Amino acid sequence: MHDDERHALASLLTQEAAGVPGGIHGMHSAISGRVFRALGPRALPVRVMHDTIARGSYFGVRAGIALAGRVAGEAYVRRPGEANSHVVAAVNALRGDALERDASPLALPMSVRRRGELVRMPSADRLAVFIHGLGETEFAWGRDPYGDRLPGWTPAYLRYNTGRSISDNGASLAALLDGVDAHEIALIGHSMGGLVARAACHHGGDWTSRVRVTISLGTPHLGAPLANAVHHGATGLDRFPETRPFANLLNRRSAGIRDLRHGFLLDEVPLLEGPTHCFVSATVTRSPEHPVGRLLGDTLVLATSASGRGRLVFHHGLELGGTHHLALLNHREIHAQLLIWLS
Repeated sequence: MHDDERHALASLLTQEAAGVPGGIHGMHSAISGRVFRALGPRALPVRVMHDTIARGSYFGVRAGIALAGRVAGEAYVRRPGEANSHVVAAVNALRGDALERDASPLALPMSVRRRGELVRMPSADRLAVFIHGLGETEFAWGRDPYGDRLPGWTPAYLRYNTGRSISDNGASLAALLDGVDAHEIALIGHSMGGLVARAACHHGGDWTSRVRVTISLGTPHLGAPLANAVHHGATGLDRFPETRPFANLLNRRSAGIRDLRHGFLLDEVPLLEGPTHCFVSATVTRSPEHPVGRLLGDTLVLATSASGRGRLVFHHGLELGGTHHLALLNHREIHAQLLIWLS
């Protein structure tokens, strides 16, 4: 990381840590306020004293956490290795739209990476573009990624700001592929990455005529139930002063996370005409028809959503049983299927 990125990350971690006492103070004030209102005017002197002491206490705690957070944050971000890449990716997932709006050095531009290093988009006869999901980086594909084991195909692994809207990331991917020197292109997206690939095809460009196949791995084409649950949870928590701090926390989620609620692109963006479209869905149970498997899917995406059932028409699909969402990033059966679909 560059020094400006280190300082920005340390500052952000400090800011988030220092904000915790404020949320607790808000909940404390809401609960005590309800009690004092019930006691009536006679409790006013006690309430004034209570509120004054509480404000001073929480201010002191916040100042202490901010100081400790600054020291710990500066020490943490100077650690070597991949750790900071994962932290920055997670921060982008949660607050990426705000980071971009504030022109923060932490806002990740869409780029091609090779084991963390920034590289140019490869020139190749057959180019396989790998698009990770929410809060991930190119490291998510594992130490022996799919793209390195596809004879005849040259891989390009992307890293991007998953907190931006899916449409904006699709436009960035389309711009990145514009003018790419390749006769055939394959788009392979995990989770949110499959939606970004669809958005890029919708934005278009000359390169789309060379797309031969798209493959989505556990992509929430019909939306993700967890994102939907967070939306309804935030709405419910906001109804009461005592729980409103939790609602405020949930409502800070990024545009990218909000887009996952309904798959965002479902009605606006059909599958690109011309290529072969393939999907992989998974369930934690061996049988996708098992009640638990139908309820939980791969723990994050339901099989019906990953297959676009009833709304999108895929040419080929693979249903995996007894596995989970993150396992789709590097799975023996998926690799074998990719060899067939890309042959």
